[in-house]
Amino acid sequence: MKIHNKKKYLSFLKFKRDFQNYGLEKARSYELILHWLNNRLSRNQFLVLSGILVGCTAGLAGVILKTLVHNIHYFITHKVHFEYQILFYIVFPFLGIVLTTLIVLSLFKGQDRKGIGAILYEIAQNSSIVASVKMYSQVVQSAVTVGLGGSAGLESPIAVTGAAIGSNYAQTYRLSYKERTLLLAAGATAGIASAFNAPIAGIMFAFEILLTGVVFTDFIPLVVAAVCGSLLSRILLQEDVLFRFYTREAFNYKNVPYYLILGVVTGLYARYFVVISQKVEHFIRGLQLSKMRKAMFGGAVLSFLCVLFPPLFGEGYETVKAFTGGEIQAVIRNSFFRYFEIGDWTVIIFLVLVCLLKAFATSFTIFSGGNGGNFAPSLFAGGTVGYLFALICQHLGFTEVPVTNLVLVGMAGAMSGVLYAPLTAIFLIAESSFGYDLFIPLMIVSVMSYLIAKWFSPISPELKSLADQGKIFTNKHDKNLLFLLRTEDFIDKYPETIQETASVAELFEQVKNGNKNIFAAVDQEGKLKGILTLDDIRPYLFNYETDNALTVAQIMKTPPAVLHREDKPLEILQIFDDTGMWNLPVVNTDNGFIGFISKSSILMSYRQLLKEYSD
Repeated sequence: MKIHNKKKYLSFLKFKRDFQNYGLEKARSYELILHWLNNRLSRNQFLVLSGILVGCTAGLAGVILKTLVHNIHYFITHKVHFEYQILFYIVFPFLGIVLTTLIVLSLFKGQDRKGIGAILYEIAQNSSIVASVKMYSQVVQSAVTVGLGGSAGLESPIAVTGAAIGSNYAQTYRLSYKERTLLLAAGATAGIASAFNAPIAGIMFAFEILLTGVVFTDFIPLVVAAVCGSLLSRILLQEDVLFRFYTREAFNYKNVPYYLILGVVTGLYARYFVVISQKVEHFIRGLQLSKMRKAMFGGAVLSFLCVLFPPLFGEGYETVKAFTGGEIQAVIRNSFFRYFEIGDWTVIIFLVLVCLLKAFATSFTIFSGGNGGNFAPSLFAGGTVGYLFALICQHLGFTEVPVTNLVLVGMAGAMSGVLYAPLTAIFLIAESSFGYDLFIPLMIVSVMSYLIAKWFSPISPELKSLADQGKIFTNKHDKNLLFLLRTEDFIDKYPETIQETASVAELFEQVKNGNKNIFAAVDQEGKLKGILTLDDIRPYLFNYETDNALTVAQIMKTPPAVLHREDKPLEILQIFDDTGMWNLPVVNTDNGFIGFISKSSILMSYRQLLKEYSD
């Protein structure tokens, strides 16, 4: 046997022995095969295979969730007479949030971190290791919430589910941080591609929100995962479940003014949506109630809104499709506005209220205990704003108004401003409407909305809380590696200390017998009083006779800054840069001296980490 083949065979036997030790050789034989393939295939080949497997699994999870929710919605909105629908709108949204909270508390031990921020948190704080429970917990929770009428979207839970699938796959086959992050993103990509049947939008989502600085050679697994997720969606989902818009007008450059104005309108609306979301979150967090009571309160508010305005029930995609199909009358007849004379102003007032209240409905759904995301709400709200803008233009006497196009680009504009993801929004609407000739208006509206949103807040509001807590750095992905470092690991556990009352002679003796170049001057209780370096001591070495009477307290210096165990490595590096120091003392809350931290040690560990995760 050749040496090369012998090594492969011995490695295969090692994997087999490992599985036997854990008793998994029968229960998970497919994992043994994949371990063997991982050992035989090149890195790129195995990543492509992994992209296929993760993409298919995440795509299937997305298909299951979309089908489940669609069937529940269909039963409530099509199989029940209107009078009974009112009762359903009262009961089911309330029940959805309450049951979701009950499930989280009883089955998932209160772990309710959700949304895109949850994925970024795992990348930055947990080495892209996502708990295996999230491979199904998000599906269960969001199916209950949105299926029973929660005014939120399924796309964020699908993305988190796909990310968990990719992360756990990578953990199973002992892949590195970079590969684990790549497959995490591939799973989220496949989930988004499956939800919208839009593979390019899924890829843009990964690069625009989850990843930065990924080299081109790692592009292929994302593409493969997106294709697999989209294909499964196209094959398994029924046509009426797919996020599809078939009616639209051809692009006419004369309509550019409409798109310019709509870009500003959607940008301002996106800011309104974000502000309301933040205020509702702050309000609910401030309630002195248990989680279950908060869920009941939020469910009651949501049910009340859904009774008055049924378009707020669920994701709302069917309502947007009704806008593009010119069926606004049918939407209004399903609400209490049916009792009023339905004229132009009735429609406009109805749509204005829907737009304004959608932000409240979504916020109460998510923050009071439900599970969902802002994808669908932003698309629904944007489509409604676009349709409202078109109606107002027609009411003002403009006849050549591209109504359907304004609905579509309005969706992209609101999503871009709410999620800070203009490329994802552009490609999502272009793919979903087969409207590649609408790229110009899509780019105009999405970019204008995004710039307005950035003008108000440079960081996506969904991630701002994580950034404020120092749990995530949102500008450069590589700096997230710093959050993998632990401050405790850089504290010198054996520092040189000397009493502040000690003489210079005692200090010289300690310098001669020690191997440190920095000393901490402390009092009898061990509290830090000052520091000394060899440079501080050197001037006294040649005046031993004269300076022998000096004490440490007379020559020590106050450190320009002190550090604490709770400080993050990124914060510590900033302090080093601000002070120009290379060594700083660490103290506890009582100013008790703990040790020193060296800037060089942090930088060296970071470089090693960067090299390891870039290999």
